[in-house]
Amino acid sequence: MSVVKCQLFPLAMDRDYPLNKVRNFGIIAHIDAGKTTTSERILYYTGMTHKIGEVHDGGTVTDWMEQERERGITITAAAITCFWNKTDMPKEKENMFRFNIIDTPGHIDFTVEVKRSLRVLDGAVVVFDGVAGVEPQSETNWRYADEAQVPRICFINKLDRTGASFERSYASILDRLNKKAVRLQIPIGLEDEFEGVIDLLKMKAYKFEGEMGMKVIEEEIPEKYKAEAATYRKELIERIVENDEQLMTDYLEGKEPSLEVLKATLRKAVIANEIFPVFAGSALKNKGVQLVLDAVVDYLPSPLDLPPIHGIDPNTGETITRNPSDTEPFAALAFKLQADPFVGQLTFFRVYSGKVEAGSYIYNATTGDKERVGRMVRLQADQREEVKTVYAGEIAAMVGLKNTKTSHTLCDEANPIVLEQIKFPEPVISLRIEPKTKADQEKIGLALKKLADEDPTFRISTDEETLETIISGMGELHLEILVDRMKREFNVEANVGKPQVAYKETITRPAEAECKYIKQTGGRGQYGHVKIRIKPIDKAVDKEDLPKNTKRDEGNHFEFVNAIKGGVVPQEYIPPVEKGIKEAMERGILAGYKAVDISAELYDGSFHEVDSSEIAFKIAASMAFKDAAQKAGPVIMEPIMKVEVVMPEKFMGDVAGNLSSKRAQIESMSERGMMKVITAQVPLSEMFGYTTALRSMTEGRASSTMEFDHYDTVPQNVAQGIIEARK
Repeated sequence: MSVVKCQLFPLAMDRDYPLNKVRNFGIIAHIDAGKTTTSERILYYTGMTHKIGEVHDGGTVTDWMEQERERGITITAAAITCFWNKTDMPKEKENMFRFNIIDTPGHIDFTVEVKRSLRVLDGAVVVFDGVAGVEPQSETNWRYADEAQVPRICFINKLDRTGASFERSYASILDRLNKKAVRLQIPIGLEDEFEGVIDLLKMKAYKFEGEMGMKVIEEEIPEKYKAEAATYRKELIERIVENDEQLMTDYLEGKEPSLEVLKATLRKAVIANEIFPVFAGSALKNKGVQLVLDAVVDYLPSPLDLPPIHGIDPNTGETITRNPSDTEPFAALAFKLQADPFVGQLTFFRVYSGKVEAGSYIYNATTGDKERVGRMVRLQADQREEVKTVYAGEIAAMVGLKNTKTSHTLCDEANPIVLEQIKFPEPVISLRIEPKTKADQEKIGLALKKLADEDPTFRISTDEETLETIISGMGELHLEILVDRMKREFNVEANVGKPQVAYKETITRPAEAECKYIKQTGGRGQYGHVKIRIKPIDKAVDKEDLPKNTKRDEGNHFEFVNAIKGGVVPQEYIPPVEKGIKEAMERGILAGYKAVDISAELYDGSFHEVDSSEIAFKIAASMAFKDAAQKAGPVIMEPIMKVEVVMPEKFMGDVAGNLSSKRAQIESMSERGMMKVITAQVPLSEMFGYTTALRSMTEGRASSTMEFDHYDTVPQNVAQGIIEARK
């Protein structure tokens, strides 16, 4: 494993680096696009490691978990702090920039790591495979970055590979991601002739020489590339000046802005998500990475370049803001939990305003708890560097917080604020799990709880009929890794069942029902009487626009309308009615799967002054819901996956036919270099074991990727089989 250096400069009591010299950014991409390889070059070129670790050797810093090194994939987001001196500036401390970097996974099963990282980052470097271009997870990550409004730089990597094409990859970004992408560089050669890059703003060529490409050599552009570079430069300048009216006027009059003005205007446009600059290189061959780091300094925002963070005052419900300043009240978001075998539980957090010191007390505005900050550490993947103070705009981790979970807000108790929570996708696959021995039985509950605290897409539940423990996650690999972690980190051996699809149930039309629950037992009886209407939720109506008597849950899966007038049902019995409907939804309608996307309205009922109770109204509501749901056209919903298969042309017919037999809807057939690509939507239930079947069908020459797309209604004949299997 690479040895991590200590910080280049000793930590002082005051801020070492002004906020305008801090860059918080993530490295995001599809699996195998070269994120971790790029991260390792960044660590090497910034002086944080003496030696570059390679994914294929299992010696990388950011992929530090045993499972990551064995499989050659990133599973958990790794945080790195390092320092960069631009290649064209003297190497002095005043020219240094602090980089807080998060290297994220590319596999769809661990997409939660990307989503929560983008929530706390100010920018991102999006890495693309120079052969494949935009791939399915590239689109998902780009969508997450759009949601978080994160400025981005694009890096087309692996241009040394056979079949690489900068122009084809660039075209795929324009076609599938955003038309606002523009070339800032073009490559000199491709495949085994890839030598360096041309900077279209400076109109200079760059080569990378010396040990591991450390020396960046600036040269004149080779003659055969001058005309092409001039054409693309004209296009780039036009795109930049479009963002400034005065510059546009001057340019149309024949006055070209200076390089400094062009860069300053481009910076503003990148921060406003009006331009996504595209760079070229090969991280594995040590070409182009330093210029991407220069671009992070030049074009990605510091915390000062972004609007203040907004939150809610928990006492008044009013919207309040916090500016990125050390003098403002402390406000931070906990975005990740991680169990550490040496120091205990780590809580990763991003400070938006103020500062926090080790040994002080902080207020968890989400739970209302006060917690003491014991130790704080700055992260170098799996290495820890203890710090006394963390300032606005920085990312670090606290040790030993007991009641803080992912997405909780930490703040100053005298100035409370609740920041917007991170929303996570629902699990789509489940397994039954049981401990192997009695000793394992005692430890399994604790292990599962710790893993669930770390990963919000990992859920634990109990089958009410069999009392078996069921774990749910984002895919087969996700659950396989978690079971493996139970064994290695918590010494818990477990037997697991076959993967099961996380079906859901819903209704297709409105219905209503009435239930009077009356029970006499000799003493005080039970009396609850409700009339309810149910209908599918209208998701076109935003949560903020709902009437005051309507309450919709966070996931938009349940809505409760209190339409009682004149006190026919007393106010204290309304919450039990809502709870009774929710519990009935958990038990399902047709096959025992959770019912979702239902709006329930309590519009009438009655009560008895002596016999009415909360339990009576809860039971009455549950029974009324069950009756109404049977009349509301209940259906079973299944997860539909977006599947992409890449194969040689001769196997295209076999693969397409096989997908069609799996109830697939084929969306497109295209080319990617010498390979053919099929994109389809396929039910998850049909995809178990598909990778193995695909390998045998194509002599091991095809590959596939799969990610969750949406839920859709199960066909009647398939639904009947699901219902029978559950009986």
